[in-house]
Amino acid sequence: MMAGGSLWPVIASLAAQGVPASAPPSDPPAAEQPVGEPPLDELTPPPPPARWQEMVGEDLATQILEGRRRPGYNPELPEPLSQDNQGALRPPPPEAFPGIEDQLPLPDRWRLIETLGVVKERWFDPYHQNTLKGDRPIDRAKVPWLPIEGDDWFFVLNAISDSVFEPRTFPIPVGVQTTERPGSLDVFGRNRSFVAAQTFIGGVALIKGNTAFKPPDVEYRLTLAYNLNYVDVPERRVLDVRPSKKSHRYDSFLGVQEAFIDKHLGNDSDRYDFHSIRVGIQPFQSDFRGFLFNDSQLGIRLFGNRDNNRFQYNLAAFWRLEKDTNSGLNDVTQSPRDDYILTANVYRQDFPFVGLTSQLSATWNINREKGDIQIDHNGFPVRPALLGNLRGRDYDAVYLGYSADGRIGRINVTASFYAALGEDRSSIFTGEPAKIRAGFAAAELSYDHDWMRFRLSGLYATGDGDPYNDTEGGFDAIFENPIFAGADTSYWIRQTIPFAGGGRVISINGRNGILNSLRSSKEEGQSNFNNPGTILLGAGADFDLSPEVRVSGNANHLWFENTATLQVLRSEGAIPSDIGWDLSLAGIWRPKATQNIVGRLSAALLVPGKGFKDLFENKSRDTVYVSILANAILSF
Repeated sequence: MMAGGSLWPVIASLAAQGVPASAPPSDPPAAEQPVGEPPLDELTPPPPPARWQEMVGEDLATQILEGRRRPGYNPELPEPLSQDNQGALRPPPPEAFPGIEDQLPLPDRWRLIETLGVVKERWFDPYHQNTLKGDRPIDRAKVPWLPIEGDDWFFVLNAISDSVFEPRTFPIPVGVQTTERPGSLDVFGRNRSFVAAQTFIGGVALIKGNTAFKPPDVEYRLTLAYNLNYVDVPERRVLDVRPSKKSHRYDSFLGVQEAFIDKHLGNDSDRYDFHSIRVGIQPFQSDFRGFLFNDSQLGIRLFGNRDNNRFQYNLAAFWRLEKDTNSGLNDVTQSPRDDYILTANVYRQDFPFVGLTSQLSATWNINREKGDIQIDHNGFPVRPALLGNLRGRDYDAVYLGYSADGRIGRINVTASFYAALGEDRSSIFTGEPAKIRAGFAAAELSYDHDWMRFRLSGLYATGDGDPYNDTEGGFDAIFENPIFAGADTSYWIRQTIPFAGGGRVISINGRNGILNSLRSSKEEGQSNFNNPGTILLGAGADFDLSPEVRVSGNANHLWFENTATLQVLRSEGAIPSDIGWDLSLAGIWRPKATQNIVGRLSAALLVPGKGFKDLFENKSRDTVYVSILANAILSF
């Protein structure tokens, strides 16, 4: 429309659509021919009729596009949505699925794929649908001998090959019966050694129920592990108590790592909040990083969740099995130990911050092995430990803990705090009852930037300050397997350092353990609360160079928290607390970015501090100790 023209023709046209033909609108006023520049008042259109809204109201309403906003019209809005879960998504309305009432449900989700021939099943292919991997239900016609009923039974087969090659060095004490080399008596011998281990793990599970959206109704699981290991050390009586035995050893063992029945007791909501019970040999981890108890043991466990899986709980009781000395696998041919564990924990997601999961736990370790004398397969005594007064003992230790895992804003957080309370019936120094009062704290903070993660780690475990009083203040775990500060790629966690001069068959730390516990064995020994404690501060970084390759580095510094116990055992004056630097570099390669093939290669150095040198009288050639780990894992 040209500037200066009247709007009346438009209004009159709209009005004509809403009034009878017998009442046409009046003619518009005659427009004068503009001469030159028109006056300002001629640019303003005349006002519309007084009843123009009634004249065009209904027709305008029908011509407005659905969803368009127009002045003066306020449609009714739906009720406001009340949502207490900030991370939840609003479900789509039924209108989002037109024609759903005309669809027919299929009896199962596998029949269509089989009919169309989309996937050709191959028994050796774990990447596509495979009956052996639980992707399709069991065809009962092919296994009529199997006592099952129904069409929702699944079979799951797992197979793992774990290969380890591990050159290493650590201080090896020698004596009259230990070495044949002149000039090497009562000092430290050669320190180089080598370990090669191959473990084959096979597991089968029979599961009832469609587990895509709910827990299984019933599960039967069995997992066996067969380990072959070869160790070569430069000195005698390191691998076997008999000096006539050579300084290398080959051994093998078959262990039962899982054998349980899992029964689904029921659901408590339409979101499949459930409670189940599991009986038998089963894995259990007491916290997020395995600081206190991380093992597979004989037990009974009641577990479940509530509130749309934001609240989870465990109630469990375990009866500890004996372990094979050289492989660390469960030995079911021996009677279980007089060592029991009662534990309960609860998890709450998004508490106290969104993205952070909190856990409260209480664990009671009941040990009644005072009258038990246990010799390991290599002839070394492990219960009671050859430390202090060499007497057997009973103890009760209650661990009260809080753990957290998740993130606070951009910072990834994982932390655990424990207080150990209880009583040792016979202290290894006094032979009298002693109270257990020890503490533990560990935390790791990390920050992600693109393909890099930067980490800070800290750990503090109290040490005993007076071995002769009635309180044992050194913190010790039940069975630790920590995933922390580099885990098994670090020197101190991977290697076992023998404690020379203060006990026989005693180690400062345990293999795959971080605590300086002075135990005879993590697998077969008892917890010891007369120990020097542990302090660790470290930094590390992970670099995802590609989806298949990750490189990690860690630098940790370690100290004894209190060396009073070491001074008494060594009959020595002041011992520095500095253990030294633990430096490690590791690479992980996952071809095709899956977990079916994983290769790891790591190298770690221990640069001894003053305390370590004081204990082991390092020679000039032993300025550092080395741990190299090559590991290949194949999974089906």
